[in-house]
Parts: sequence; structure tokens; C-alpha cells
Amino acid sequence: MAKDLLFEIGLEEVPARFVRAAVNQLQERIVKWLDESRIGHGEVRAYATPRRLAILAESVEEKQSDVNEEVKGPSRKIAQDAEGNWSKAALGFARSQGVEPEALFFKELAGVEYVYANKSSLGVDTASVLAEGLTGIVTSMTFPKNMRWGAYELKFVRPIKWLIALYGSDIVPMEIAGVSSGNVTRGHRFLGGDAVISQPSEYVEALRSQHVIADIAEREELIVDGIKELAQQRGWTITIKDDLLEEVLFLVETPTVLFGSFDPAFLEIPQEVLITSMREHQRYFPVLDDSGKLLPYFVTVRNGNAVSLENVAKGNEKVLRARLSDAKFFYAEDQKLAIGTALQKLETIVYHEELGTVADKVRRIVKLTAGIAAAAGAEEQTASDAVRTAEICKFDLVTQMVYEFPELQGIMGEDYARKAGERESVAEAINEHYQPRFSGDTAPASLPGALVSLADKLDTIVGCFSIGIIPTGSQDPYALRRQAAGIVQTLMAHQLPVTLTELFDLALASHEERGLKRDRSDIRKDLYDFFALRLKNVLTEQGNRYDVIDAALAAGFDDLNLAVRRAAVLLARAAGQEREEFKSVVDALTRTANLAAKAEPDAAVNADLLEADAEKRLYAAAAEVSVQFHRSLAAGDAAAALNRLTELREPITAFFDSVMVMAEDEAVRRNRLALLSGIARDAAAYADFSKLVWS
Repeated sequence: MAKDLLFEIGLEEVPARFVRAAVNQLQERIVKWLDESRIGHGEVRAYATPRRLAILAESVEEKQSDVNEEVKGPSRKIAQDAEGNWSKAALGFARSQGVEPEALFFKELAGVEYVYANKSSLGVDTASVLAEGLTGIVTSMTFPKNMRWGAYELKFVRPIKWLIALYGSDIVPMEIAGVSSGNVTRGHRFLGGDAVISQPSEYVEALRSQHVIADIAEREELIVDGIKELAQQRGWTITIKDDLLEEVLFLVETPTVLFGSFDPAFLEIPQEVLITSMREHQRYFPVLDDSGKLLPYFVTVRNGNAVSLENVAKGNEKVLRARLSDAKFFYAEDQKLAIGTALQKLETIVYHEELGTVADKVRRIVKLTAGIAAAAGAEEQTASDAVRTAEICKFDLVTQMVYEFPELQGIMGEDYARKAGERESVAEAINEHYQPRFSGDTAPASLPGALVSLADKLDTIVGCFSIGIIPTGSQDPYALRRQAAGIVQTLMAHQLPVTLTELFDLALASHEERGLKRDRSDIRKDLYDFFALRLKNVLTEQGNRYDVIDAALAAGFDDLNLAVRRAAVLLARAAGQEREEFKSVVDALTRTANLAAKAEPDAAVNADLLEADAEKRLYAAAAEVSVQFHRSLAAGDAAAALNRLTELREPITAFFDSVMVMAEDEAVRRNRLALLSGIARDAAAYADFSKLVWS
């Protein structure tokens, strides 16, 4: 008969940012262990609060399933020598399967004989393996940060205070770090007490009776519903930011939503400062009006019931008043700092030991911005605004406000620059040059902001690559992938007529002045490979098929925007109403490319050697199409360029129908291959059509 299994690890308060990952890990490990141990089970549910990680597995079978299977080993050639004696490989295989060598036998598979063993094992009672299995799961768990306590060797996210290991109504006897398992859990630290769990199915309601909402989704729903109800009652707009909600969710066991207020005089400070202070320091939800303007109220979530909420609100208001007073002081002091003085302080801040100070980086950004503006053909005023933005884009890093709240960099720079009398376009661009800050964020709206954003991110990437810091696997400590994706996004958003080659050369030139640690050509190659992957990701997110992406990028992506447009046109033709007609074009171009591979490099067509009418027509059509095709590409018109190539379908088909390409006359053969080679080169400048997949 199957029984439910409850396993709860009681802990000192776990940091909110660790809880979800920890309980998910525990759930995954228990499911994996049950499956690998051949123990049947039903649904496995996870529960978590700041003080507990718990798993409830339903209908866990009382006995492991029996095993009776044939296991394949090495081939006969490896398993036996010429005299028919078992080799070391065969003997090792027998030992690994727990059988005697005499029990091995041969079976043929795909024309080859392999040695096999019958592996049989009777399942044991689940209760007899639970203690060892659960102990192993706990001791093998990993966390971003671990603790040790007492004299115990175990490293865990926080000290373990109690354990519940209950299989049906029976306690699974086990001990971890001096804590023995039982069937008693602990309720809310102040409102509840201990609760005895007689059956795993009683767990959630037993904790509810002790003022703990163990179900994560239920607790989140209570918080969200409470905030929405308050917003509706008061006519407020309360922004529920996902990361803040996630943190609050794992700070409380019994959530109760309440609100408080603060002195409206603090609203003279930029609302981004107030919102950041409330969110980061106090975990408060800001309150806005319908127009998005901050109101002098806040919403918070209490870890407890609704008793004496007025006193709780007053306590929170007192703490917030001190926080906002600090912010007001920082804001006032920062405005006494001249931009020139702030820039001088950047000379003392190390950006990277091999890449110089932040001031060195700013000087490179200024030079890069001017170069990119010129390459993009920016107007004089736009270029001037961009260069001025680059000169002062990092000055707010030395302000007290940004020191206190690093996430306000750029935001404070915009505000302080505006108050210092900088042009509005420059002030806005200071903030914008950090965009996109994260995946899903928007690119800079203004061109000056976009130019400085490109320069800043490009300097970081090329600088890191030049000293050998290249992202590998999951390691990307300088967020270079995100910054490269930001460059791609910005180039696309503004359709800037600048190539990756131009960008790389400008950045490499600025870093060459300090001396490159690696060869320039190696850096350039690594940069192209790196950006190819970023562009693939962007195209995939846009809904492009993998084969379309591969086909388009095979023709190059130096002109990134043109590569994106080529992919879009290819996808539209390959998946649209013109699909069948386009497939015949692709077949003709692919066949041409296959034969053209046999041509001599850069061979020219001799018109005097053209014999058949079909090859003469193809020669004439190809010459005319080539001119129009390259003109369309140069203009960035991907659709028109493909239309020009499409015009060659009929003359190519007629050519193959009536002309023997591989003629006996060597001169004629070479001439025909040269004709096809010219067409293939044009097609390859658009895409590798052979990579397109037709289902």
C-alpha cells in the first residue's frame, strides 16, 4: 500500500533570495532519488517559508520495483581473446553487474555480437532506504553561500533546527548535524507554537493553525490580492515589481498588507531616489497616481496578523523618515559638487588594473563616440551633444547618492547635469547611455544616447577581449554577453549605417594606445564569433527559424542591420504564400553553387566561348541581374536584392535543361563553370541557400 512522504528541514531564517532555489533543488533531488531508487510515487509538492523547506510526496510505494533486464557490454572481439577466454573488459563488466563470468552470454546487434548479462534485483522495502537517501540528499545540497555551526562538518544555507521525516504515520529515524527527525513542526515565531503532524496530508493545515501559510503560491496570492484591494479602495496605482514581490514572499510566513505615509516635502527629491530607497532599504511598494507620479504613501507586508496595524504603520513611517532624510541630505550635498571636480575624482578610481582608471575609460569613450558619430553620418549638433555626453557620462559615479544606490547611476547623472545647466539632450543621453540595462529593456531613444551607449559597451567588450577576458560557458563576470546584445539592439533600433568592422577598428585603435596584450587579428576574430552568437539569439527571439538564421548569417553580418533584413525576407519567402515558387528558385541557386564549386577561383567568362543559346541568355541575364542586385544590397534593400536573384530561376533552369556543363572541350567546360561561379558568388552574398530546410 502506498503512503505519503513528508520531509521538512527547519532552519534559522534563510535569506529570501535563496529560498526558492533551495526548495526547488530539494524537490528535484528527492524526485530524482525516488526515480533512481525505483520507488513509485505520485505528485511531489514543494513548500517553503523563511524558516522551512519541505517536500510532500504523495502515494510513495512501500517497496522498490524488482529489476530484471539485459545489460549490453563490450563486443565479442573485446570480451574474448583468440582462445575464447574472458578479457579484463568482460570480467570488469561482470563485476559491475554483480554476476559471475559464467552467466555472461552473447547476442547479435546490428550485425555485431556483444556480451550481455541478466541483471536481476529484488526490490527492498522503501522504509529501509529512506533514512540513508534523505540524509544523502540534504548533505549534498549546494547554495550560493554556506554556513557551518557548532563542531559539525555539514555546510548548509543556515543552521538546521528541526527535522520532520514522516512516511505515512511512521517517523523515519535519521539524524543530521545533531538534529534527530520527528513529527513536530514549528509555527510562526511569535503567533504560533509547535504542531504534531500525524499524517503528511495534515502538514499544510497544521501549519495554518499555527499562523504559517506554507504554500508558496497561496502566500503570493494573499500578498498580491491584498495590495490590489488596497489600491482599489484608495484609488492608487501600486507597482508590484517581480523581484520585490519575490523577496517579500520569502520574508513572511503570514502576510498582512498595510500602508503608511511620509512627509510630502520629500517629494522634492527625484521620485526615482525615493522609490529606490523604499524598495532597496525597506522592501516597500511605492504608491503612484494615475499619471505615474509618486504619492507620499507606501505599502508594506507584515509578517503577522492584522492586530495593531496602526502601530506597525507608525513604526515603519519612523524608519522610512530616517532613510528619506539621508537621501535628502545626499541629494543636497551632491548638488554642491561641480561636474569638473567630479571628473577629476574619476582619475583615482580604478576601472581595471590592466585597463586603467574610470577617467581613462571615459577618454576612450569620448574618442569612440566621435568616431562612431562620424561613421554613422550624424549631424553636427547631434555629434556635439554625443561627445559632450561622453565627456561627463560617468561623473555621477562619485556622488554620494550613487555610492549609496549604485542602481541610480545615470538617473542621478541626468538630474544633476540638468541642474548644472547642461543641454537637455545631453542630460537625457547621460541616463540613456546605460540602456539597455537588462534583457527586455529598451534601447536609448535619442541618437546621442545611442552613440555613447555603443561606445561605452564596445569599449568594455573590446578592452576585456584584448586582455583575454572572454566569456566561457556560464562564466561572464563582466556581463559582456548582455552588453553585446545591447549593442545589437541599439544598432537595430536606430538603423545606424555603421559596420561591425568599423566599430571594432575604432575600439581597437583606442586600446592600441595603451598596448594590446593579444594579437589584433585574434581579438577581431573572437569579437566576430562573439557577436555572431548574440545576433543569432536576437534573430531567434524575433521568431526566425534556425535554418533561415544560418542561411542569412553565412553570407556575413558585418552590416548587421542588412543581415537582419535578409533573414526577415528569407523567412517571409520560405514560409509564406510564395513558398513553392521560392523553393524552385532555391533549388536552381543551390544546383548552381554545387557545380560552381568545381570552377577555378576568380575565373572570368569568355563571351566568345559561349555556344548554346541558353548559356548566352543566362550570361546576359546574370550580367544585368548582378548590377541591380549589388545596387539593391548597397542601398540596404534586402527584398529588392532577392527579387533580382529570383529573375535568374528561368534562365538557370533552361541552361541546365539544354546545356552539358561538363563538356568534353576543357575550355568550354571551364567557361561554363566560370559563368555559374559568378552567379553563385552573387547568391552567396545574400545567403547560403543550401542551408534552408524544406519539410
